[in-house]
Amino acid sequence: EPDGSMDGPYEHLAKAEAGEYAGSTVSIQSQWVDAEEDAFTGALAAFSERTGIEIAYEGVSDHETVLTVRVEGGDAPDIAQVAQPGLMRSFAEAGNLVALDSYMNLDQLNQDYSSAWTDLAKAGDETYGVFYKAATKSIVWYPVAAWEAAGYVPPTTFDELRALEDQIIADGNGAPWCISIEHGDASGWVATDWIEDTLLRTADTATYDAWTNHEIPFNDPKVLEAADVVADIFFSEGSAWGGNTAINATFIGDIPTFMFTDPAPECWMHKQASWISDFFGKDPDTEENLYEPGVDAKFFYYPSIKGDQPVLGSGDMFIQFNDRPEVRAVVEYLATAEAAQGWATSGGFISPNGSVPTDWYTDYASAEQAKILAEATALRFDASDIMPAEVGAGTFWAGMVEWIAANGENTEEVFADIEAGWPQG
Repeated sequence: EPDGSMDGPYEHLAKAEAGEYAGSTVSIQSQWVDAEEDAFTGALAAFSERTGIEIAYEGVSDHETVLTVRVEGGDAPDIAQVAQPGLMRSFAEAGNLVALDSYMNLDQLNQDYSSAWTDLAKAGDETYGVFYKAATKSIVWYPVAAWEAAGYVPPTTFDELRALEDQIIADGNGAPWCISIEHGDASGWVATDWIEDTLLRTADTATYDAWTNHEIPFNDPKVLEAADVVADIFFSEGSAWGGNTAINATFIGDIPTFMFTDPAPECWMHKQASWISDFFGKDPDTEENLYEPGVDAKFFYYPSIKGDQPVLGSGDMFIQFNDRPEVRAVVEYLATAEAAQGWATSGGFISPNGSVPTDWYTDYASAEQAKILAEATALRFDASDIMPAEVGAGTFWAGMVEWIAANGENTEEVFADIEAGWPQG
């Protein structure tokens, strides 16, 4: 009987590659449907062909609800994708999950993933997840040609960022920042991202986690300190294009176009995730994007205040419900760079696995975000997505609109109101 354990860092994966589990089937359920389903199943096709392990994949649009029902009914898939570490922990605490420490080479896992990711995949001291897909919000876009003409350089520290703001104003070049939060019923979420990303820089992950989980008040002094930093960017004279009125009134997809006005930008920086590049400007005849990421527009990491590299982002991990050798092999495979290759090369995908070569990424935004994520000292998910919906997508969003309307002069009142409305029990 072949023993492939010396042929690679992961024992069961090596045995799978040696054909030991051919003819077996492993089920995976996830939220990825349509194009994402095609990309994911395509990434696993070569593995399946090589090992003879059939992957029974099911993409479900209301995945987390269906998954919870299946787990409670004793019908869990072998492996499932989850987007929230909290859901993974609830399954682990209920005794539903296989601890990966029981068989997996964690030295290899820790070599490929920064502690920002491995820490998020733990419940207690045990590892229950392998992260596969990632995204970051901690980036600031700028118009390349205009910056080069003005002699501006992407800042690497928060002090440099603030000095650049002053320089843009002193040069008489308009507003440093393009900021807007108008998004219909969802207006306000952009500002919540600013508060969250800045809190990770002014405080620490322990404070961020305690705030997210309401172990400290919503209006804790450390949170108000982060809000004061954001207020300085949003409301200082001349800092944001159009001032607070424009921040509340301008559609989020329209504001970045002012980085590309002729003959010079009306504002010079825009903090938003990579999807915003589709809104930089379109040819009115063809609807094609006028500005290409990596050429006309680039981004820099929203700088650290303390010299670390926290990232506000998101990620999808795989968790294991059933413990058979072939299931272990698939989980180990999902932790390798090769498992990400197919999706990475087809675009629209970033792996949190630091051993994935950047030349696999076919677009600027993915390649540069992958570098930021690989170097992250800590990663935290969007707090407003984790808080109870009536706060995270309710009073927090609405409070930001109110805060901006008052030009930031009601910080303590707004944050106290959100705290008072946090659901009890």
